[in-house]
Amino acid sequence: MTSVLVVGSGIAGLWTAIRTAEAGCDVTVVTKGAIGEGSTPWAQGGIAAAIFAGDAPALHAADTLAAGAGLGDAGAVRVLTDEGPARIRDLIRFGVAFDHDESGLARGLEAAHSRARILHAGGDATGAAIESALVDTVRRRGIRVLERSTLVDLLVEGGRVVGALVLDERGTTAGGGPAMRELRADAVVLATGGTGMLYAHTTNPDVATGDGVAAAARAGASVADLEFVQFHPTALAVPGTPLISEAVRGEGAVVRDAGGDRFLFAVDARGELAPRDVVARAVWRRMAEQGGELVRLDATALGGAFLARRFPSIDRACRAAGFDWSREPVPIVPAAHYAMGGVATDLDGRSSLPGLWAVGETARTGVHGANRLASNSLLEGAVFAERAAASVGHAASVPFRAPARQIPRVQDGGYPIRPAGGGRGAHGEADRISAGVDRGGAGKPVDRGELQRLMWDRVGLERDAAGLAEASARLDGWRAPLPVDRRSVEDRNLLDLARLTAAAALARTTSVGAHTRTDATSVTETREAA
Repeated sequence: MTSVLVVGSGIAGLWTAIRTAEAGCDVTVVTKGAIGEGSTPWAQGGIAAAIFAGDAPALHAADTLAAGAGLGDAGAVRVLTDEGPARIRDLIRFGVAFDHDESGLARGLEAAHSRARILHAGGDATGAAIESALVDTVRRRGIRVLERSTLVDLLVEGGRVVGALVLDERGTTAGGGPAMRELRADAVVLATGGTGMLYAHTTNPDVATGDGVAAAARAGASVADLEFVQFHPTALAVPGTPLISEAVRGEGAVVRDAGGDRFLFAVDARGELAPRDVVARAVWRRMAEQGGELVRLDATALGGAFLARRFPSIDRACRAAGFDWSREPVPIVPAAHYAMGGVATDLDGRSSLPGLWAVGETARTGVHGANRLASNSLLEGAVFAERAAASVGHAASVPFRAPARQIPRVQDGGYPIRPAGGGRGAHGEADRISAGVDRGGAGKPVDRGELQRLMWDRVGLERDAAGLAEASARLDGWRAPLPVDRRSVEDRNLLDLARLTAAAALARTTSVGAHTRTDATSVTETREAA
């Protein structure tokens, strides 16, 4: 019997666990908090799929590729959009009760979609409904779950991943601290989510510290596209920056500057429905033009009753922060939201290391290119988890071989260096990054808050060579802590990922999608100039 270790308990991790268990594998799920926590329950916007009349997978694929700014993988996008409808039917069978209207399943429109194809559950609680259904299924199936267990590192023997080292907060050592456990398995599937905690402002929960990506990089797996970080344009500008879903703008809410003017149409003909990277940059720049004064989201035309019914979670968040968004525009700010990059995988979730798979936000499937289309993240988690689960049982020894390319590497000390003689192209040589184990060393102990501020200021919405070089130099001077508890494990991962992200952003000298270099032209402009 094939033993499978799934690290993470969002949509991608639980889906993989359920399907591999159905295939007869012996499955263990490891999750850093309690099962049911993480980013999936926070997903408000919905899940996109071409299941309605007047739509087609090819149209969904075209929208996805357009949002990805020319860097999406057409094959991966085709898999996503062709197989998406079947995964929606699976979710219904798992027990997800999607919203209905008089015509049947309700559908919504979000930015950069050419058709209304977004399904919701509980108004703005789609992720929570999906997570609840999957957790119930895992419990009914009796799948083994280890909660409060944090991934520290992957176990690699003879070039193959054979398990993971996990910090178990449920057990203690003789000294009273958390216990370290080696969990061995024939296949390890990373599903630890994203990296939002790299930044001072994020819509992500505090568990989003990129544990799987960092551990995979230290083990020598290829990672890619770490420079592509999506900043959501409409986070409520209060502590915790709660997300205000793009679906609110899809329903007709508008963005206004300090003078009350709608300014987005001057930037893009689609206005509020332009892709997220376009809207986020426009909001950021208008704030700068206003001397830092906040931009506001105006949903007052939608009415209090509609807002409370359609967006109950957001309505509660606004009112808890002291705003009646049915009567007044609310202040917004861009915030780190989604990582397009991650562990490089093939279409079945296999990484460059035998025995290792990655799914969900941890994986770089190629679907998102340089910028993710709204409501594609939950779909990607389901579609590629299904494929990964199918491949685990019969292909555990066959690795995905990423294309060879000269790339920045991380030395044993944990800091990025350039390969000798490495050049830079329009697509950058940071598309693949390998990492050596961070062995600590001299330097100032890393401070999480300082790291997050540095990443926000220098590796945030807008970047340039001087700022990125400064960030890299400061990060190089910091020392990772020994991984002895959850906080120190996370800080070590954040430092590794910050170094890799800064290196990737510095290597990609052109602007494309969510990666904006203020000292460079866009990829399109570069090609035209050539």
